Amino acid sequence: MSFEYFIAKRYLKAKRRTGFISIITYISIGGVTIGVAALIIVLSVMNGFEQEVRSRLIGADAHLRLRKFFMQPITRTDSLLTILNNTPHVTGASPAIYAQGLIRKQDQQSPAVIKGIDLSSVDGVSDLKNKMVLGSLDFSEREVDGVMLPGIVLGRYLADGISALSIGDLVIVASIPEDGGLFAQPRLMRFYVAGLVEMGYYEYDKVFSYIGIDAAQKLFGLGQGVSWIEVKLDDYNRAFALAGQLEEKLGYPYTIQTWYDLHRALFSWMEIEKWGSFIILSLIIMVAAFNIISSLIMVTMEKTREIGILKSMGAASASIMKIFLFEGFLVGLIGTVLGSLIGYSVVFLQKEFEIISLPPDVYVISALPVVMQWLDFVSIAAVAMLLSIVAAVYPAYKASRLVPVEAIRYE
Repeated sequence: MSFEYFIAKRYLKAKRRTGFISIITYISIGGVTIGVAALIIVLSVMNGFEQEVRSRLIGADAHLRLRKFFMQPITRTDSLLTILNNTPHVTGASPAIYAQGLIRKQDQQSPAVIKGIDLSSVDGVSDLKNKMVLGSLDFSEREVDGVMLPGIVLGRYLADGISALSIGDLVIVASIPEDGGLFAQPRLMRFYVAGLVEMGYYEYDKVFSYIGIDAAQKLFGLGQGVSWIEVKLDDYNRAFALAGQLEEKLGYPYTIQTWYDLHRALFSWMEIEKWGSFIILSLIIMVAAFNIISSLIMVTMEKTREIGILKSMGAASASIMKIFLFEGFLVGLIGTVLGSLIGYSVVFLQKEFEIISLPPDVYVISALPVVMQWLDFVSIAAVAMLLSIVAAVYPAYKASRLVPVEAIRYE
């Protein structure tokens, strides 16, 4: 143990003649502790919400989307599905049709996104079947009023908007041909409601509806074509690397969109909000850093005689500076460790015992979600320690510049 560290520790623990200085030191430690704990808790909550949103969006959209440029229909789906299913890390691939339209029940109507899905392969890329809240994911034709009609699954809030909340309700789906011009006649098809689905993301559940891929091809006049092929991976974090590999392999006119590309604005906003909160809450630690400055300046004034004696005994200015830097380091270290322990304990208790609950009928989830990431702990600890050490630089410099004769003249 260096003598600088030894003296710094003694200065920190010693009972000073002016107890006010010790109080400020303890306040500094408390400020760092509260700041670190608050940062860990807030970032963990934001991570939890981000993961919750991501899981729901990915559950509805898969990890990758293969399509043609200019949204031209894909016609050779069988060969593409073979290539995709034989690609490492791909666990499922399914064709889909996506178009906008209008859904009407009697005198109530609502704009909607109509998605045609292939029931034989959709389970490999989507959690749709597990999100059914009424009925089933089955588009089998059923005789209604002497006519065989296909089934449709509506988003929960879309169904609520047009009062189609019962199995067997009849709805009309209208689509406008894209190449039909301003006066094109809409294509109309009748469906019966086969079920209701809730993906847990309101923006989806208020506009999305799902029909069989055969019915979608007929409704939108696509022949045997599809809008895109959805791909699911064994790890969604591989999406970015695999997207580049598949684009290079398949070439023009195919392009790949990742789950992040599909919701870039949302995830970018969440990332900005997270780091904005990090910067704002770091001000708590900065306030504690100012307390460290004032505390060490007063220690310098109180210990002027001792500093003079040390320098007269041969201690170099660099050694005196190290003593005060070590004291700032110790204040930051104690506060960071305590704050990390408190933050970890609070987040752990919430994760295991769901202390803060939420009404599931309002928020879909039953408790405040939290996710701890080691990178957050490292970043927060680094910022706290850096601010604490930087705060000690000026008092350490002033202490190192004391002239021994002047320091002990009146003692």
